[in-house]
Amino acid sequence: MEQVLAGLRAAGEPTRLRLIALLARSELTVTELTQILRQSQPRVSRHLKLLCSAGLLDRFPEGSWVFYRLAGDGFGADLSRFLIKAVGVSDSVLARDLERLDAVRRARAEKAAAFFRANAKEWDRIRALHVPEAIVEEAMLGLMGRARAASLLDVGTGTGRMLEVFGPRIEKGVGLDLSPEMLALARATLERAGLDHCQVRQGDLYDLPVQDGEVDVVSLHQVLHYLDDPGAAIKEAARALAPGGRLLVADFAPHQLDYLREEQAHRRLGFDEKEIADWCARAGLEVAEMRRLPPEGEQEGHLTVLICAADRKTLDCRQPSGRHGEGVEA
Repeated sequence: MEQVLAGLRAAGEPTRLRLIALLARSELTVTELTQILRQSQPRVSRHLKLLCSAGLLDRFPEGSWVFYRLAGDGFGADLSRFLIKAVGVSDSVLARDLERLDAVRRARAEKAAAFFRANAKEWDRIRALHVPEAIVEEAMLGLMGRARAASLLDVGTGTGRMLEVFGPRIEKGVGLDLSPEMLALARATLERAGLDHCQVRQGDLYDLPVQDGEVDVVSLHQVLHYLDDPGAAIKEAARALAPGGRLLVADFAPHQLDYLREEQAHRRLGFDEKEIADWCARAGLEVAEMRRLPPEGEQEGHLTVLICAADRKTLDCRQPSGRHGEGVEA
């Protein structure tokens, strides 16, 4: 009863009810919320603090910013959904809020698009070196190992494309990346695709912000070749997997394109099957399948994509891997 009363007290104020309605539709920063509500930052922050304390909202720091979103689960999420349904969208104040929300989202999408245009040439250059992305994505979907999954964690999400690909087959998806620019681009991707059940977060792939055994599928798409310690990243991903969960890794097979080190910050020039299989074994994973996707026509100087699907069979090896390989067993 006390939990119900606390939630109702927190929501029982016009501005806070408006905040719940807005954050059910998009994750937003305090600055964006002040633009929509036409209220001061301290006032909006106080309301947000009360709603978070009551469990109605989730709060996610991202560098110097903080994003807010409707609570993902628990009593607070249930109460918030009930209140949103009860309010509807016919209220004139809420209707104006939603118009301003659309303007904020358009501005966010335009900024993300500008970042993409500035970098698209280099990304296109890399994509031209291997089989079309559609073939890689189809292979990863085929190796998902199940028709649907309750949860997916896309590590190093970049543009959010993997969330877009897997979105129709998952109940909940989270993309993780360190770059605020990439996260902005990923948010625009998710909003454009209408994937309300997916979200992105800033975080360290060596120290994932999830509990042991929390997710059903973890994907690492073209991430490992940027890392100092790919084995530690795989071990940390394995920690996040539930028993029966699956890790999907897509990266390059060994190659000799040394210029990618300087021009694209590639730390490693690809990986062979044994190397990835050894990392998986040390992380308590069993490789289910390795698949090679050679360049079309076997063009010289082009890249072969290697995809690995590995499963978590037991609850062993669940010790945190530490940051950047610290404390990781060889």
